[in-house]
Amino acid sequence: MQALQVNINQNKKLYFISDMHLGAPDYAKSLAREQKLIRFLQSIEQDAQAVFLVGDTFDFWFEYQHVVPKYFVRFFAKLIDLKEKGIEVYVFTGNHDLWLNDYLQKEIGATIYHQKVELQLVSTNCTKNVLVAHGDGLGPKDRKYKILKKIFTNPICQWLFRWLHPDIGIKIAQAWSRHSFTDPSIEVFHGEDKEWLIQYCKRKLKEKHYDYFVMGHRHLPMEIKLNEKSTYLNLGDWIVNSNYAVFDGNEMKLHKFENGQVSIVNSD
Repeated sequence: MQALQVNINQNKKLYFISDMHLGAPDYAKSLAREQKLIRFLQSIEQDAQAVFLVGDTFDFWFEYQHVVPKYFVRFFAKLIDLKEKGIEVYVFTGNHDLWLNDYLQKEIGATIYHQKVELQLVSTNCTKNVLVAHGDGLGPKDRKYKILKKIFTNPICQWLFRWLHPDIGIKIAQAWSRHSFTDPSIEVFHGEDKEWLIQYCKRKLKEKHYDYFVMGHRHLPMEIKLNEKSTYLNLGDWIVNSNYAVFDGNEMKLHKFENGQVSIVNSD
């Protein structure tokens, strides 16, 4: 597992968002979501030290040698603007954009993570250990996806897909993505004993203490106390909920952008 220490400057914060699914389900709705996302990034740039995009930023992504999917120009421009203002950008891949390679690293200066990362957040007030992951393929089940992920990440399979003309390959991939897309408005909480990611976090706590687990994938905002000193946060999505988490140097909390109070599943 990769590790990253972040020394948080005074009056600065870390922001976490996931599951924006830019590109889904159509151009008009994706554009509206992209514009909302840019408004969010503009709203935090005064106190943000870093922004973590925790997977499924794009509903589909593939990098050919000289071609990438079009659109998202406004979003990329805003990320460049953040970097030029000294705000770090960390991008995690998810199950929809697992073919993200080095394009954002080269063009924007973002740091790309393909696996979970252990953060050590150091402020003047405290030090917190945080495990950050998109969440796909973790937990005791999800066996079908675990098999598919091995296929999709196989270099030979990626090489074969690259030989398809982009107009054909991207169209096929977008159709597959839409087929696997779940409307977040119908997501329900299944109980701690049936939520795979919660089970995964509880198992990890037997190995090592983490103050927070921060994940996406589930499309359902959650803030679950795993024990007296550890909390699981699921970032929800930006298709319906527009959630984000903030670490202010003391604690991590979920919030909702623009549309009032977020309905959070919690352990109370």
